[in-house]
Amino acid sequence: MNEIFVLAEHRQGELREVSLELLTLASKLGPKVTAVLLGSGVDEFANKLASYADRVLYVDDSMYANYVCSAYQAALSELIKKEKPGLVLIGNTGQGSDLIPSLAVELGCPFTTDVISLTLEGDKPVAVRQFYGGKINGTIEFKDAETYLIGVREAAVPAEELGKSGEIQKIENPITTEITVQKFLEYVEAAVGEVDITQSAMLVAVGRGIREDKNMPMMEELAQVLGADLAGSRAVVDAGWLPPDRQVGISGKTVKPKLYLAVGISGAFQHVTGMKGSELVVAINKDPDAPIFQYADYGIVDDLFKVVPALIEKIKELKG
Repeated sequence: MNEIFVLAEHRQGELREVSLELLTLASKLGPKVTAVLLGSGVDEFANKLASYADRVLYVDDSMYANYVCSAYQAALSELIKKEKPGLVLIGNTGQGSDLIPSLAVELGCPFTTDVISLTLEGDKPVAVRQFYGGKINGTIEFKDAETYLIGVREAAVPAEELGKSGEIQKIENPITTEITVQKFLEYVEAAVGEVDITQSAMLVAVGRGIREDKNMPMMEELAQVLGADLAGSRAVVDAGWLPPDRQVGISGKTVKPKLYLAVGISGAFQHVTGMKGSELVVAINKDPDAPIFQYADYGIVDDLFKVVPALIEKIKELKG
């Protein structure tokens, strides 16, 4: 694989974590990794990306101040044709899902999306993605091509400090004509409740194992003494015990807190998909065979109604 391109994603003045995740993945696959950055006033982003890539290729133009698919596609198409990378990685985000298919069709290159694992066999990628709501992992092989385009799921690979000092190359905008077919108007953010669990440093997540609504105050107290926020599985949200903005999983939110304390959660793949990027996972479940223990750094196999009160008292004691 002669070179791997990684499209850096930014939004509303922030470089998104998925960019660093993809650069970490790329560094494990190939000898030369290039971060491609399109933006306006993005020198700071270029400097940060240089510590994760061997080269940063960036365009600073007001055309790319906000993501517009047609502008990004036109620029990337020109850069890919000129540089001829063997592999292009793009985050399977809302932006990536919009961009990847149309870019692949224009270039006539093989592609797939929502990949959770990626390896190389020679110069050809072998991708793994999930089907039937995550019940089955499928392996995808590709026909011979000069360039392959892959959309990688957020949090599929944790970002690592790579300590590189890549060369930063600021280049002229490859697009010389104005793109008028689409125009950015404004961001319309989904309503966020009183807590945005995607930004929480610590989470206490509860599942159907808490049995009924009257046990929620105990979980709230546990979260309070820990200084954590409260989240839950789909079963808890469907029961109305927590609002939808507190749901973790495929149909909820993806979280990556420093501590994820899973209480009464079995660990179905739909839930695990949303929390497996957590730094430290602690699980409490009376079933020793619960799948959550496969992802936990520490596990307590016991009745949560005995463990949680004792845990609350111990934390209070330690805090004085």
